[in-house]
Amino acid sequence: MAEEVQYTEDNIRSLDWKEHIRMRPGMYIGKLGDGTAYDDGIYVLLKEVIDNCIDEFVMGNGRTIEISIKDKFVKVRDYGRGVPLGKVVDVVSKINTGGKYDSKAFKKSVGLNGVGTKAVNALSDYFRIESTRDEKIKVAEFVRGELTLDGDIETSSRRKGTKVIFRPDEKIFNNFQYRTQHIERMLWNYAYLNRGLTIIFNGEKYLSEKGLFDLLERNMSDKPLYPIVHIEAEDIEVAFTHTNSYGEEYYSFVNGQHTTQGGTHQGAFREAYVKTIREHFQKDYEAVDVRSSVVAAVSVKVMEPVFESQTKTKLGSTDVGPDGPSMRAFVTDFLKKHLDNYLHKNPEIAEAIQRKIIQSERERKDLAGIKKLARKRAKEVSLHNKKLRDCRAHLNDKKGNRLEETTIFITEGDSASGSITKVRDVNTQAVFSLKGKPLNSYGLTKKIVYENEEFNLLQAALNIEDGLDDLRYNKVVLATDADVDGMHIRLLLMTFFLQFFPELVKNGHLHVLSTPLFRVRDKKQTFYCYSEQERKEAIAKLKGKAEITRFKGLGEISPDEFKHFIGEEMRLEPVVIGKESVNDMMKFYMGKNTPDRQEFIIENLKVELDMVEEDKV
Repeated sequence: MAEEVQYTEDNIRSLDWKEHIRMRPGMYIGKLGDGTAYDDGIYVLLKEVIDNCIDEFVMGNGRTIEISIKDKFVKVRDYGRGVPLGKVVDVVSKINTGGKYDSKAFKKSVGLNGVGTKAVNALSDYFRIESTRDEKIKVAEFVRGELTLDGDIETSSRRKGTKVIFRPDEKIFNNFQYRTQHIERMLWNYAYLNRGLTIIFNGEKYLSEKGLFDLLERNMSDKPLYPIVHIEAEDIEVAFTHTNSYGEEYYSFVNGQHTTQGGTHQGAFREAYVKTIREHFQKDYEAVDVRSSVVAAVSVKVMEPVFESQTKTKLGSTDVGPDGPSMRAFVTDFLKKHLDNYLHKNPEIAEAIQRKIIQSERERKDLAGIKKLARKRAKEVSLHNKKLRDCRAHLNDKKGNRLEETTIFITEGDSASGSITKVRDVNTQAVFSLKGKPLNSYGLTKKIVYENEEFNLLQAALNIEDGLDDLRYNKVVLATDADVDGMHIRLLLMTFFLQFFPELVKNGHLHVLSTPLFRVRDKKQTFYCYSEQERKEAIAKLKGKAEITRFKGLGEISPDEFKHFIGEEMRLEPVVIGKESVNDMMKFYMGKNTPDRQEFIIENLKVELDMVEEDKV
């Protein structure tokens, strides 16, 4: 008979603020991560501190923010009003304490819950805040949320403002590392949304003069079909154009917060844009044709925004304020007036938009027949061949409410998929098995997605035919062998997504699985090495007496070993689009310019060989 579990007063615990944050960090900053993904916790900590600086700028205080990151220490300095000196300790260590509860001081703020810097403090192994105002300074220091220095208020000749220094706790964020590309993305968004603000990060300046116009110009993966339309009014700014890329691409913001998962404001824009275009042309165009290939950015400012999580990635507010209009009415009225006027004043742009709509309509109708057959074929193949081994999060929950936790591994062949399938987390991890090398899809039309069985099945598995709204997995992971063939398959898959579903990549869903190249072991210890350098270090630790195995393919790694590489210690490299044009990049690497690529490979091979020789010396 099982021992009865006692439930008494002794089972009831009250955690103080820092204990609760450290025990349940996901409630405050979302996921943890090691810095590989743009939404990992260490970036949320950085953002929470910067948000306070931004709020000062928005209220007209301070035009410069200085940021530096070195040896995992983060420093953020603004030149705003400075935290009231008598409350410096409280604002970073007492939950539900902050100036943003007073709407007179912060009218349209990002942070409203008085939690942000407390989470940074609790989740850092070192935290320091300095506030300067009225020619006086107050300093406080903490270790994992515990106050270690409560400095006296002293006279100071420094410029007013607040400086925060912190280092994320490696006990919480294992082996973390800040990635420059993710920080640059964040800082540019701050610059676009706060024209006139100068951000200096490790000596580099971030400044925007045209706001969302600059955002689109910098981030578009293809050339615009017409000049970017940029319109704004009080509390709303919109910029958009069309390209020849597939799908829809949106950048949405609320009170300066990048809502990567959209929300009511983005939904309102999508509806209002279609409505305005239909009324302008007096044509009942299909919504999918009006929005096809659109690239748009929308920013709104609202009173007391309601987000669907503490990390504020999706807006839930249905109104622009307690006494304001609905979000839908607000955005619709703005576009009906300003966009309609713009199109009347710029008929050449209106004509370009209409031509694009007609082109999209024609392409959609041309694909109608083949799409129907392709869907039927995808269903039949999936049922019989089991190319997709789904996860329970979808099998048991048709609404996909656990999307944030889900991952799909795209593998080459049955051997690799078999190893992953045996040890995956069946609740959140799915496996899709490729058959042979995919087609090089660069320059092809979307018709090939339906005609090519592998592409058709992959599209169906991800459920992205009509965009990302119904994407079934948060992480799409390319799990290919670490050899030449595996690299080639990886490139072909990247080309497929960039060609037909670029928003999947731009929204941070596509990753590459890193698996070890070597296993180095003796009778007592085993090291899995992801590089030649790690292999050398492992051999040195074992003092040369080691058995070394080179993994050529994922199928060579036993399931018992594989479970380490797709579990908590999984290493994922996000596929990040740089500053260069995606189309130009694919044209060079995947186009028909073979001689140019050969020359590029030879030149880079020479550089690699020279570096190897230098290492030997």
